[in-house]
Amino acid sequence: MTAELLIASITGELAKVLPGENAHFNLAPIKRLSAKSAMAEKIDYRSSAVAIVLYSEKEKLRCILIQRPKYEGTHGGQVSFPGGKVDEIDDNLEATARRECEEEINLPFSKGELMGELSPVYIPVSNFMVQPFVFFVRNLPELSPDFREVESILHFDLEILLDDSILKRTDLRISPTLTQKNVPYFDIENKIVWGATSMILAELKEVLLRI
Repeated sequence: MTAELLIASITGELAKVLPGENAHFNLAPIKRLSAKSAMAEKIDYRSSAVAIVLYSEKEKLRCILIQRPKYEGTHGGQVSFPGGKVDEIDDNLEATARRECEEEINLPFSKGELMGELSPVYIPVSNFMVQPFVFFVRNLPELSPDFREVESILHFDLEILLDDSILKRTDLRISPTLTQKNVPYFDIENKIVWGATSMILAELKEVLLRI
């Protein structure tokens, strides 16, 4: 399947009923409150958005991740999608995702055709509700990380999500006093991709499996 045809197919699937939290929980590190439950319980969560940026290279569909710098905090050093919390200048959550791409990896705000959305993910530890948006960039410009927020930019072939050998488990030291046991993750470019990012990727994988 050509990259163009795959983009059209993914766009079509994103417009249908999504796999949602059934896919998320396959990669959830611990039993956690779902996004639907957090909304139903009217938890005063903080809204945020991430961008799943896809582009074509040599007829391969590729995706972008970033690695955060190591710091004392909930998400220090983690691999994630470009994104962050809503700012008062954002017209909507899509604008949040686009703005964060511009700030974090120097992808211009107007770049990227919106293909659709995936299901929101609630992150209890930081009380964020994350809305993922999927974009296709036809001519990817040269990207550069904002080193205050991004240590490096990672690129990977989207099709590797269908390779079950990259789905692994490990013990992760979350803090000096906390280690989570048997955490599921995707091994992508020799990086441990876990937590909310892996949950979002798990749903994207289910979308790909439908095609």
